Amino acid sequence: MIQPPLTLHRVPVLSIFTGAGWALNSSLRMRLIRRKIAVVVVLAYVFFSLYAAYSVFFSRKVISRVHRVVKKGSADNSKAGEEEWNPWEEDEHADSITVLQKRREAYRSYQERIAKSRPKRYKVQILGKAAIGLYLWEHILEGSLNPTDKTGQWREGEIQSGKINFSFYTGPAVVQGHVPLDTDSVVLVLNGREQQKISYSIQWLQHVQALVQAHTISKVAVVLLGSEQCTNDWISPYLKRQGGFVDLLFLVYDSPWVNDKDVFQWPLGVATYRHFPVVMPNTQMVSSARPYICNFLGTVYKNSSREALMGILKQNGLEKQCLTNAREKWLPQETADTSRQYQMALAQSDLTLCPVGVNTECYRIYEACAYGSVPVVEDILTPGACADGRSSPLRLLKDAGAPFVFLKDWKELPAILEKERVMSQAEKTERRMRLLEWYTGFRQQMKDKFTEVLEEAFFKLS
Repeated sequence: MIQPPLTLHRVPVLSIFTGAGWALNSSLRMRLIRRKIAVVVVLAYVFFSLYAAYSVFFSRKVISRVHRVVKKGSADNSKAGEEEWNPWEEDEHADSITVLQKRREAYRSYQERIAKSRPKRYKVQILGKAAIGLYLWEHILEGSLNPTDKTGQWREGEIQSGKINFSFYTGPAVVQGHVPLDTDSVVLVLNGREQQKISYSIQWLQHVQALVQAHTISKVAVVLLGSEQCTNDWISPYLKRQGGFVDLLFLVYDSPWVNDKDVFQWPLGVATYRHFPVVMPNTQMVSSARPYICNFLGTVYKNSSREALMGILKQNGLEKQCLTNAREKWLPQETADTSRQYQMALAQSDLTLCPVGVNTECYRIYEACAYGSVPVVEDILTPGACADGRSSPLRLLKDAGAPFVFLKDWKELPAILEKERVMSQAEKTERRMRLLEWYTGFRQQMKDKFTEVLEEAFFKLS
C-alpha cells in the first residue's frame, strides 16, 4: 500500500518567537507585582511595630493592660460632647490610693524615728506653800511667774531643767483640791518652823497622801523649811523609809537626818517673804568703791552675841565706818522704806556682819552674797538638835567652798576691819567678783543637784 506523501506546512519563525516573548513578559510582570506587595506588607508591618513601640514606651499615659476605649455619649449633657470612659479607672484609682497610703506610713515612721532620737521629757509639778518655794523657783531654777505682781493670789510658771519640765503654783488661792494636776510627780514646799505652820503642812501632806492612795500621784518630794533647832520629828511618819509615801526630803539647816540618799540639805536662801528681789550683778556693783566698810541692820536681842557685836563697834569707834541700824523687836514684814534701806546698805558695804540668831544660818548671808558684800559669819553652833559635825555649822555652804570671813568671837572684828582699811580697790573688786561668781555657781550647783536627784528617784535616770 502506497502512503500518501507528507504535506509540509510553512510556519513563520517570527510567530513562534513572538508567543514565547509574551509568555516571558507576563511572568516578569507577575514577579514585580508580588515583590511590590511584599514590600508594602513589610513596610506596613514595620510602621505598625514602630507605632506600637512608641505607644508603649513614649506615650504619657501608661496603659497597664490591653483595653479599648468606648465612646459613650451622654444624652443628658449634649453640650459637653463625648467623653472617654475607662473600664479600669476604679482599679487605677485604688492603686493611687495605695501609693498615697504607703507614703503616709513612711512619713509616720520617719516622724517616730525622729521622736525616739529626741531626749524624753518628764513632768514635775511644784506646789509652793512656803516662802522658800520662791527662792527655789526664782533664784535656783531661775523661773518666772505670771502674774509678776508679788501680791497675786494665784501665780504660776513653767521652766525646763535637765530632762524635766517643771510647773510651779503658789499663792493664797492655791488650795487643796483646786490645783490642776497634769503629772503624777509632785514636789511640796512646806514650812515647819512653828506649830501653826506644821499643822497647815500636815493638812497638805494628808491631802497628797489621799491622792497617792487613789493612784493619782505616785512620786512625792518635800522641800521643808525645818525647825531652826533641827527638831522635825513630826514629818518622819510620812517619809517612805518610815512606811510613808514621801520619796525625797530636801531639808533646811544642818539636820542629822541628811544622808544624800533620801534626805538632802537645802539652803535657806533670801527672805522672799519680805519680797527680797533677784539681784542681777552689773559693772558698777562689781568695780565701784563702796562708802562703808561693813553694815549691820537687824534686831538686837538682850544678852545675845548681836548685843556684844554692837558693843564692840561702839567701843572701837567703828560706828562711823560701818552702817548700822539696830532695833529691839523683830518685824516679820518690811516696809518699802526699810526694805530699800537694807538693800542699799548691802550694796554700799564691802562686808556684811552676820551674827547668829536662833540658828547660825540666816537670810542675811545669802542676801549679802547677792549684792557682792562679803559675809562675816559668826561660826558657832546654836543650841538644839542640829548636827555637830566637822563642817557644822553651815555645812552646806562650807562644803561648797563659800568665800566668807568666819570668826568665833566678835572680838576678832577690829583686826578684820583694820585689814580692810589697807586693802586696795583692785583687791576689793577682785574679791567681790569672786564672791558673785561663787554665789552664781552655788545656785547652779543646787539647781543641778535638785534636778538630778528627782530624775534618778522619780524616773530612774542616772
